[in-house]
Amino acid sequence: MKTILKEIILSNQKLKFNDLITRDLKLPLDTQKIISVVGVRRSGKTYILFDTMIQLMERGIKKEQLVFINFEDERLSFDTMDMDLILQAYRELYPEIPEDTIYFFFDEIQNIHGWEKFIRRVYDFVSKKIFISGSNSSFLARDIATSLRGRTLTYEVFPFSFSEYVRFSELENNPFIPRNKAILINSFKEYLQKGGFPETIKKDDRVARDILRNYFYVMLYKDLIERYNISSPLILKYLIEKLAANVTSSFAVNKIFNELKSQGYALSKNTLYDFLSYIDHVYLAFKINKFDFSLLKRNASEKKIYFIDTGLLNMLVLNTSKDLGKLFESAVFIELRRRYGDFLEPGIFFYKNKRECDFIVVDADKNLKAIQVSFSVNDKETLDREISGLKLAMTALELREGFILTMEDEFEMETEVGHIKVVPAWKAFLDKKLF
Repeated sequence: MKTILKEIILSNQKLKFNDLITRDLKLPLDTQKIISVVGVRRSGKTYILFDTMIQLMERGIKKEQLVFINFEDERLSFDTMDMDLILQAYRELYPEIPEDTIYFFFDEIQNIHGWEKFIRRVYDFVSKKIFISGSNSSFLARDIATSLRGRTLTYEVFPFSFSEYVRFSELENNPFIPRNKAILINSFKEYLQKGGFPETIKKDDRVARDILRNYFYVMLYKDLIERYNISSPLILKYLIEKLAANVTSSFAVNKIFNELKSQGYALSKNTLYDFLSYIDHVYLAFKINKFDFSLLKRNASEKKIYFIDTGLLNMLVLNTSKDLGKLFESAVFIELRRRYGDFLEPGIFFYKNKRECDFIVVDADKNLKAIQVSFSVNDKETLDREISGLKLAMTALELREGFILTMEDEFEMETEVGHIKVVPAWKAFLDKKLF
């Protein structure tokens, strides 16, 4: 086994990264913390680790100081007691390199039962330069924070953002050139329908849908049913399909509970609440609360739900491709979640009082932003409705600026409550200074 580990360490130090797409997420390199990478399946967590290794080598770190182990390698059939062989193998390869200068990258580490004890020992006695990633079924952000007891910083990986999608598609992202602008708009519409999972990009629609269907069933059976030992999978699947069909709309657990009861299902409301939490934990979909300054009122309020990827949503629900509005709002939510939320403090809400404002965002400095979403505000009735909901939110929250994200419309206006910017979402996704 030690010989095999030596072969793996040496071969991984010779990896070539010629086709690597730079991601927006950059992991910190010198925090003296264990860096944990979490997120939905097939979103590119391994490539985030590769990108980090490249950054280190560009800083002058020698490849001999990098140890990358993927625990899905079929040759590594060992348990926690065997993990020390990794350290022994490395010491025999490079006895002259001080251990505290080694960077460890452990991918799919959830495959080793009891991995937490080994990682804590390496951190406490060998090196504090540790990066780990794993799959959702056994590697949830909340579990990691508990297992590593304050030693870790956790970073979330999502499917490609639109800016990453543009880079992957090798498009010029300058919107001020007319031809580029048209290409970017068309690419954004394609992005809405196909989503941002790396494996689906540049695939034809049929193949992409088959890939997404496979992702969904792995999440359903492995990440949810198997992990949480769910004995009523039909209720879970019904709930997911119901949520997908009503995405962007507020929902009440009571209503879904009554529907299931009327169809003869035996369940409790607590079961549905548990299922909602599980769906959120494995990054399949995220629920958001109606905004209120009171935490108790927020938690007791009606909810909305958004799925991790518009392509996945499009696969789950018939006719969403004809209703780009729902995909459009869902894409905005994921971009906001990527920028402002995390697994501990989502930081994204909706406002509702007579009229609705789609999103209220709390940024890192605890400042509030009010954001309305509308595919088009070309006609006066739509524009008036969107402005009305936005102005109510701005007034209630004492904001002097609000945003409306659209597909193509772009202008600014002054109102009696403050300044409103109407910005194309695709442009705002490419330029973080716009909202």
